[in-house]
Amino acid sequence: MTDTPAPPSPASLPEKILRAGDFALERKADQVVALDLRGISTATDFFLLANGNSDIQVRAIAEHVIDELKKEDERPAHVEGLDSGRWVLIDYIDFVVHVFHPQARDFYQLEGLWGDAPRIVLDDDPGVDD
Repeated sequence: MTDTPAPPSPASLPEKILRAGDFALERKADQVVALDLRGISTATDFFLLANGNSDIQVRAIAEHVIDELKKEDERPAHVEGLDSGRWVLIDYIDFVVHVFHPQARDFYQLEGLWGDAPRIVLDDDPGVDD
């Protein structure tokens, strides 16, 4: 019988990624998941993925993450999609926040594209697979 390693826990994440996840959850984001891309990608270390249930909620989540992290001296290098509200990408260089409308998340399937990355679930939404 082989021992299966325990899945990574939120405690293994850098504080700023936990904070970004907390800010998303404050705006009722669901399916909040971090993907640890260290050793897999040279573009960034982590993805933080979250869902909003409408275009308005997607924008509200993204704006809240941006505004609150700015208060902690974390400023995005680039933001895309804020006007449309379907998929907002917030690039902080060493981590990227993706806030999706559920259909956009299903369509782009970043979790599948980065299937080798350890997943850290940051909420208790039953829609998130552990």
